[in-house]
Amino acid sequence: MDMADKMDSAASKTDVAAARAEKVLQVERHDYPDLAPANGKRTQAMRGFDPIYTDIVDYIVRCTHKIWDERDIGLIYSHYTHNCVLYGTTGTLYTREEVVRDTIQRLVSFPERRGMATQVIWKGDENAGFYTSHLVTGTGRHTQNGHLGYPTGRMFTSRTIADCMIYENKIYREWVVADTTAILQQLGLDVQAYAERIASAAFDKGMVSLDIGENRHMIGQYPPEAEADLSIASNDLERHTLRWLHDVYNRKMLGQIADLYAPTAQYHGPLMAELYGVASIIHQTLGLIGSLPDAAFTPQHICTTPCEEGGEKVAVRWIMEGHHLGYGILNHLGAPTGKRVQMMGITHFHYKNGKIVDEWRVYDEASALVQVKLAQMADRKAAMLIA
Repeated sequence: MDMADKMDSAASKTDVAAARAEKVLQVERHDYPDLAPANGKRTQAMRGFDPIYTDIVDYIVRCTHKIWDERDIGLIYSHYTHNCVLYGTTGTLYTREEVVRDTIQRLVSFPERRGMATQVIWKGDENAGFYTSHLVTGTGRHTQNGHLGYPTGRMFTSRTIADCMIYENKIYREWVVADTTAILQQLGLDVQAYAERIASAAFDKGMVSLDIGENRHMIGQYPPEAEADLSIASNDLERHTLRWLHDVYNRKMLGQIADLYAPTAQYHGPLMAELYGVASIIHQTLGLIGSLPDAAFTPQHICTTPCEEGGEKVAVRWIMEGHHLGYGILNHLGAPTGKRVQMMGITHFHYKNGKIVDEWRVYDEASALVQVKLAQMADRKAAMLIA
């Protein structure tokens, strides 16, 4: 039995997942009024959640829409714990008040911003709590002075994935990966100047690096681990995904991509890249590894949801840690600097008939640039002290 047969067999035996798919709407084929009905009946056990929510997809799509699109920012007080932690690509927020302030500042710059739910991959229940991975396609126009400076009047479209841990109506952990670089480029703003400003602000606070994770790759003189760590997986498809991610990113076996993806696979990447076919996916992956050739790729979380279009969707949150030692698709980093870089990313895969037919990959190149500049500032300070 090959891997496709094994995954199809495993999927057919997953009664809980099938029942879940029947109850909870997925985003792909539904309009917003269907996902967040005005007088919908609850279809999923959700102890402690506001009565308006019918299921966990409704919850995350509706409250995100109300906070960001309808500007009901005050819902953060009833939908986040007071001590929630929000992990971003250039820093961490540790309180609900910080989340409120950050949301206000981002909305100030983009009065016309709209965020459209693209998909939600989730797991959990009312007892264990829920985990959601929510891909949003945002559009807007830069019309007011704010965190990105004076308005340019230009439009933008970008992708963001937010992973949330939720218990009884409140988010208590969140990881947000926004493609800030895509927004900056479309607005005609200087990515180098933006990174310099963020790095300077961090440096003035005494920071010399932005730490967002850790890995166990290449300890001492050992080669990459032969086997993937499967401890975070809960089914065969997740174990399969973790195995090939380890082989491709850590063992550098990029040729496997040709067997993993359908010939007509679509790739939706950073900087709003829309590419087709296996060759383009290999090149994008090689380009990312090329910028950080010694990097370790460490998955942090994985979850799976049956897809109404057929097959299943898998969300993987990951950390990639290495040094800027080569050339690749992280073009804003320029010539290799040797500086340590940690990148947080989230990827969504759509498997159908045992092959990946779509991949959404989100990470923020500007975050890597901030880290390089911060390290260079630390070097200059150390040189001055020695002199």
